[in-house]
Order: sequence, then C-alpha cells, then structure tokens
Amino acid sequence: MPQQRAVVQPRGTERSVARRAELIAIGRKLFADTSYDALSMDDIARQAQVAKGLIYYYFRSKRGYYLAIIQDSVADLVTSAAGGLHLPAVDRVHRTIDGYLRYAEHHQAAYRTIVSGGVGFDTEVQAIRDGVREAIVTTIAEGAYGRADISPVARMGLLSWVCGVEGATLDWIGHPRLPRETMCALLVKTLGGALRAIEELDPAHPAPPPARRDG
Repeated sequence: MPQQRAVVQPRGTERSVARRAELIAIGRKLFADTSYDALSMDDIARQAQVAKGLIYYYFRSKRGYYLAIIQDSVADLVTSAAGGLHLPAVDRVHRTIDGYLRYAEHHQAAYRTIVSGGVGFDTEVQAIRDGVREAIVTTIAEGAYGRADISPVARMGLLSWVCGVEGATLDWIGHPRLPRETMCALLVKTLGGALRAIEELDPAHPAPPPARRDG
C-alpha cells in the first residue's frame, strides 16, 4: 500500500486552523476509547458532527487523521516533559518526570492514544512512538549526565526505564490510587536504581548524587 503523508496543512483562515485543531481534539478522544479498526470514517464524522468530506480535506484519509492526532499529542507530551534547562541536573530530572505525569493526568485520552492506540503494527506509527521514547531518553540523559551522546548501555538502561514508566503511568491514570507527587517520587527513585545499574556496568556514566530536598 503506498505511503501517504500523515499531516496536510491546508491554506486558509484562522478559522480553518482552529477547525483542524478541534478535529484533532475530537479524534484524541475517539481513538483512545475505540480501536482504530473499529472506527469508520462515517463513525468519525458522525461523532465529530461534521461532514466526512471535511475530514478528508484536512487529513486525506483515516490513517492520515490518526497520524496527525498521534503527532500532535506527541508534541504536547514532549513539550510538557522537557524544559527546566536552567535547573541543576537532579532537579531537571525531577521536573521531566513531573511534567510527564502532569500531561498524562490532564490529557488521559491523548496519552492513551500515544502509548496504546489501536492502529496495530504500523511502521510509521511505531516510528512516532519510538521518537517519543527517544526524546524522553534524551531529556533524562541531558538531565542526569549533562549530555545526550550516551553509550549503548546507558541508552538501553534509560529506555528500559521509560518503557516501564509508560505501563505504570497507564495503570496510574486508570486506577489513580496514588497522588501525583507520590507517583513522581516513586519514578524518580526507580530511575535512581536504573542510573546506578548503568554506572555499575559503564563507569563512564556515573549516577548523579541524590537530590537533597528540604521539607
């Protein structure tokens, strides 16, 4: 099947930009609650209360619509997790994890779409999700080591932690028994364990000292 561009940027007014964003917001909820294969374009148009042709105009196909939703959600998640460049290394790591959890907590449908959307195995979708993981790994590496060019051992250790965070976060937003602050503290501590394991196997990547937090 020929590859299609995921996102179409139609020319138009400010209203058309807002309309496209509105369709993406609706799609986030639809694809979080229903599998990709179970939703037809007629279903999407009916639930979005728009003409089917409007979705084709902005996104060309159901797959293009889905990929646009994934990409938009990913951009929001990475922006929420990144930042705090002015902070000390340990504080920046804490800020990254807290930002990640805040996004998942306040944008649950979008988070589920990113992590466990229903399109099945699709190389382009998988590449988008892999890109999220690599972005988070890079952000953590920069916070922990002050650089993004890390060894294969360090990368795999951080990637393993990120994959575990995804599963734990999905469970947390589905069964919120822990306050976000406690969840964040738990993930920070498990990251500390991963960083110490990396240091043991690769001394060129020493774990940063534990944070000293008052109160």
